[in-house]
Amino acid sequence: MPLVHALWSPGRGLLLWAEHDRGPAGTSSRSARIALPHPFAVSSAQLTALHPGKPTSATLLLPSRANRPLASSEAAAGGKRRGPAPALRPWSVPALIVDAAELDDLDDSASYGASVTYLRAVARLAADLVRRGRVLPTLVRQGDAAEARWRPVLQGVDFVAFDALVAAMPPVGRAEQIAPLTGASPRALATDALYALVDAAVRDRLARADPPVDLRGSRGAAGVWLSALQGGLPRVELPLGELGVVADAVAKWDEVADAADTAVVDGRACFRLAEAGTLRQPAEDDPDDQTGDGTKWQLRFLLRATADPSLLLSAGQIWSGEANGLVRDPKGLFVAELGRAALVEPMLAPALRGTQPSEYDLTVEEAEQFLTSGATRLVEAGFEVQLPATWDGRRRLGLRLSVRSTPAEQVVTRSRVGRDELGGFRWAIAVGDDEIGEEELARLVAAKTPLVRLRGRWISVDADRLRAGLEFLRRDPHRPARRPTAAELLELVHLAREAPLPVTDVSADGWVGDVLAERVHQTLRPVELPPSFRATLRPYQQRGVAWLAFMSALGLGACLADDMGLGKTVQTLALEAVERADDDRRPTLVLCPMSLVGMWQREAANFAPGLRVHAHHGSARAHGDALAEQVAAADLVVTTYATAARDAGELEAVAWRRLVLDEAHAIKNADTATAKAVRRFTAGHRLALTGTPVENRLADLWSVLDLLNPGLLGSRFEFRQRFATPIERSGDTAAAAALRRLTRPYLLRRVKTDPAIVPELPEKLEIRQEYRLTREQGTLYCAIVDEMMKKIENSQGIKRRGNILAAITKLKQVCNHPAHLLHDGSPIGHRSGKVIRLEEILAEILASGDRVLCFTQYTEFGHMLVPHLADRLGAEVAFLHGGLAKGARDAIVERFQAGDGPRILLLSLKAGGSGLTLTAASQVLHLDRWWNPAVENQATDRAFRIGQGRTVQVRKFVCPGTIEDRIDTLITQKRALAGMVVGEGESWLTELSTDALRGVLTLGEEAIDD
Repeated sequence: MPLVHALWSPGRGLLLWAEHDRGPAGTSSRSARIALPHPFAVSSAQLTALHPGKPTSATLLLPSRANRPLASSEAAAGGKRRGPAPALRPWSVPALIVDAAELDDLDDSASYGASVTYLRAVARLAADLVRRGRVLPTLVRQGDAAEARWRPVLQGVDFVAFDALVAAMPPVGRAEQIAPLTGASPRALATDALYALVDAAVRDRLARADPPVDLRGSRGAAGVWLSALQGGLPRVELPLGELGVVADAVAKWDEVADAADTAVVDGRACFRLAEAGTLRQPAEDDPDDQTGDGTKWQLRFLLRATADPSLLLSAGQIWSGEANGLVRDPKGLFVAELGRAALVEPMLAPALRGTQPSEYDLTVEEAEQFLTSGATRLVEAGFEVQLPATWDGRRRLGLRLSVRSTPAEQVVTRSRVGRDELGGFRWAIAVGDDEIGEEELARLVAAKTPLVRLRGRWISVDADRLRAGLEFLRRDPHRPARRPTAAELLELVHLAREAPLPVTDVSADGWVGDVLAERVHQTLRPVELPPSFRATLRPYQQRGVAWLAFMSALGLGACLADDMGLGKTVQTLALEAVERADDDRRPTLVLCPMSLVGMWQREAANFAPGLRVHAHHGSARAHGDALAEQVAAADLVVTTYATAARDAGELEAVAWRRLVLDEAHAIKNADTATAKAVRRFTAGHRLALTGTPVENRLADLWSVLDLLNPGLLGSRFEFRQRFATPIERSGDTAAAAALRRLTRPYLLRRVKTDPAIVPELPEKLEIRQEYRLTREQGTLYCAIVDEMMKKIENSQGIKRRGNILAAITKLKQVCNHPAHLLHDGSPIGHRSGKVIRLEEILAEILASGDRVLCFTQYTEFGHMLVPHLADRLGAEVAFLHGGLAKGARDAIVERFQAGDGPRILLLSLKAGGSGLTLTAASQVLHLDRWWNPAVENQATDRAFRIGQGRTVQVRKFVCPGTIEDRIDTLITQKRALAGMVVGEGESWLTELSTDALRGVLTLGEEAIDD
């Protein structure tokens, strides 16, 4: 991956150049004065692929040793290296001239050095100065030529910030050769960059101003200068005499700016907004006074002295000369301050066209704009603003929602709650704490003004939204045709999608209040389990059952997202047992992977023998009337996702009490036939069980929760726009927090690191198990990369993606064993570094008396390992994979758990990675890495779960410098995403550029065992 550097080149602007981390050596000898091509600089074509720009070249003075420039990593560590210090020598590099505004829009397939971060900081300072109006126009003369420019005005903290930037300039940022064997000083470069960036930012701001700002209305020499300040061409074409007149006039502003750069300015402009009388004088109790449509508004200009803040000079005092002697050059300072303010707030520009501006009459619309936004911008820019005492900007017009609901404790005492008990709600429109009645609201709507006087205070309102609010209330939403469901009520509180005004206050009692205040778990008491239920639940499991009963009674779909091994199945069975004790005999449909059908039967028989369980699967399963009879006679109908999709027509005809989705990530893709079929099933309550609510993308979470509570998170497109894209691409913490708030009522997640659960679990140690490839593996690896890169370079679209995925598979296979890649049935021998290391580790585990689980994603590799390991270790090796019948799988698990079977259990990741309890093992080995941390964690949790009494050691095989190493990095990144919300496969690689892809796949020197 190339490392991109940036530097500021006087006269050219921002330059980007890049270097590969390592490259060929240069010539054996060279002149210290002649700039030779940088031996591992990135070419112009490669640079253009990373970022658009105008190709050029630059001569850089870089630390060098004899015949080559040091790589950036070497230069950074120069103080730690032995030998003579590197000398500065000139090197020529391809470069790009780019727009500084594009510094934040760079390609992710490259990494960026400190110089890029540095120039971003300079650009941010320039933008901030312009935003706050800390700029002045000037005229730059070079002989007979002249240019109109905008310059920064640095004072106080801005001056300190600029000094800090000068000191922080990285060496590579000043590497361009200006004179023989010398570069420009950091201050000269930083100053040139800041001035150029400020000028560009002001011109851009003027071009985008709304309403447009036109500086070109003046005539004569001043008009030419103003036109050059606003247009794209800064050159000022004037006779020398007229040019001198303009230069002399502008010089006073330069004096103000230069003084500001080194000293404190004598004064700051102050703006006072006042009610300048009314067109009529209503009585105090006249309701029409609320509209304020007769009020006149005036903005007055003043100057506050810096040395004596109590001295506030009016415009009249300044123009009459009374302020002379009180502050230095009051007129010049006042004009400069007003001009600076007009850049921050364009509304002021018309007021400054007069010769002696002192005040400006505002329309009601302009006054409202100044109160709500203009004043804030001026304050942020360092100006003083005085607003009327009757203005209340803190009080917002909004909707107030009052919700009444049944207490949570009453909800869980019954299995079903009627709609009339769910709760009601009432809307009102309020300003702050004051509610507005419909009659009063109608008068405000009729006034059609953006500023209204309410209870003696001015507030800003949007007339259209106010009218929509009145219509919203008149629709009488607090007395709807039917009571809302619990899901609708929560959705209303959280999103208020139909509300025309923001919801500024929500008051709720009962269960809704408990949910919003996140105190449900504190208010809910454990449900009483029937005597027929034989398991003893841990405290956190008792709380989980109470929460499930609460959600079930309200008809809210729920996701029990506890970590694997924390007992999701037993909590579900407890809920079923409680409801059956209440004489609710409607059947529950349980969907799960094939490997878990037997587990549900066994767990129910052990813990809730009173539940009637029917397994619906296999070629001999019933259909038609026979199926209907079996369903009617069962409490739990257990079937697989595949069978449910095939028999969807029959299963959707049943009115299920509950639909349970075990390992719910099976329906994470809403477009699959299985997911579409399951969505058609009718159930009074839906429950998802999964330890990984987010596996790859946030779309997985949407798919699960939308199936549980349709419409909760909006459409898939709305969810992607509002949550998935901001969180996954930009790491938007605010969006992540909003998503957590929205999903929290429906999702209960406990992890093994929770303080209440840690004491009940064993310790888990994770170890990165490194190994090296043999020479044979290394040769095959390089041959695959060369062959596949040629195919990838010559293909596009879906064919290119297919070639990339094929290359990934081959590289992972060769890391396992050459015979796994070649499929030739050749002997294993000592041809694989991974297998050699595996033998060593297994020998140590057997010697210690432990049992071990070995996971692989490739069934073929597992079949290769079984006879080899059994022969080499003299021990029985069992293999659980998808090709085994259900009975054979159950027998392997039973023997392993009982302790009289094989001590080495090899498992196919798909067949054995979820749903099984294998606590007899205290060692877990992941032989080949998967692209998904959730899948790996699920596999590990076969041993690391409740019932495990020993420390669990988890070893993950990684060969440095190979595709496995890159997978390890990917998994670390994906874990960070998962943690933001609760916690794509290979497709991320298919989107990389060819050069970036080569960097991911190419074999590193450290990969091969010497």
